[in-house]
Amino acid sequence: MRRIQSRFVPLAASALLVLAAGCAEVNTTIDKAQACLEAPKIITELGAEIAKYKDDPQAMDKAIDNAAGKLNEVADKASNTTLKEATDELATTLGGINVQNVNDAVDAAQKVTGDTAAYLDRIRQACS
Repeated sequence: MRRIQSRFVPLAASALLVLAAGCAEVNTTIDKAQACLEAPKIITELGAEIAKYKDDPQAMDKAIDNAAGKLNEVADKASNTTLKEATDELATTLGGINVQNVNDAVDAAQKVTGDTAAYLDRIRQACS
């Protein structure tokens, strides 16, 4: 009887490790519903910051970069391919915007507004 019990200990330990590894992977992704909530929230916050920093190019540039970083995180964790691609594309676009002066800030605000509106349409379609 002792011999059988000693065989099950390594088997049980292996099963536990496999289960733990599987759970860790599940926890690194977010489901469609969560992505559908997080991404528009980031865009809404960015819109408020763009309006707030229209006369502060450095702050606007930082706000856009922060939003791009947050969107990258959502894209990296999104389990839905459509949401992942759309979020990744917008994050890349936002990451490419550089605001160095007031004229850049005006152009950036227009670009962000247009790009985020198109993105939100894609998200609405993917989330419906």
